[in-house]
Amino acid sequence: MDPKKKHWENVFQTKTPQEVSWTEAYPKRSIELIKSFNLDKSASIIDIGGGDSLLVDALLELGFTNLSVLDISGKALERAQKRLGERSQYIHWIESDIIDFNPTKNYTLWHDRASFHFLTASSDIQKYTEIVTQSNAKHLVIGTFSTYGPEKCSGLLITQYDCKKLKNCFSSSYNQLDCIEIEHITPFNSKQDFIFSRFNIEGLI
Repeated sequence: MDPKKKHWENVFQTKTPQEVSWTEAYPKRSIELIKSFNLDKSASIIDIGGGDSLLVDALLELGFTNLSVLDISGKALERAQKRLGERSQYIHWIESDIIDFNPTKNYTLWHDRASFHFLTASSDIQKYTEIVTQSNAKHLVIGTFSTYGPEKCSGLLITQYDCKKLKNCFSSSYNQLDCIEIEHITPFNSKQDFIFSRFNIEGLI
């Protein structure tokens, strides 16, 4: 098994949501940013590195009907499917490393909270942006650790971003609409500094 996949399968096999720093009781910021685009409920939305995040539950509650969740960990996706029960059949589940992902459909919105920053090699970062462009996503919501945030997560090195650095990653195809700093409170009551940025595909008003 690929070492990266092995790492994440172990995390989701051995730790509960309350034992990992990224857990949110409700993904308030992501939902606010997604809702700001005023998308049709049939819009195709993909959550990158979604794992067993509650974002997909919240989107279902809002009436969205065309949802995909991608994660490298099959265990994470299994946990989400078990939690959702019968509703899981309405989600397209994709078990893949993001840099191996080959989009077979166009997405209206690409959401990534805390997956992109795990890419540390410039070649992987470039590959990610190419896959985003390949997906023809009209809108992006990207959340990463800020330059004031942690340097590691789950024992792995991450890449920190400020608004300009994040903008430059996607500037060949996307316009950065805004960028905000967010303080995330972990389940163990520590603080992590994030930035969240919205993008539109170039030329879209």
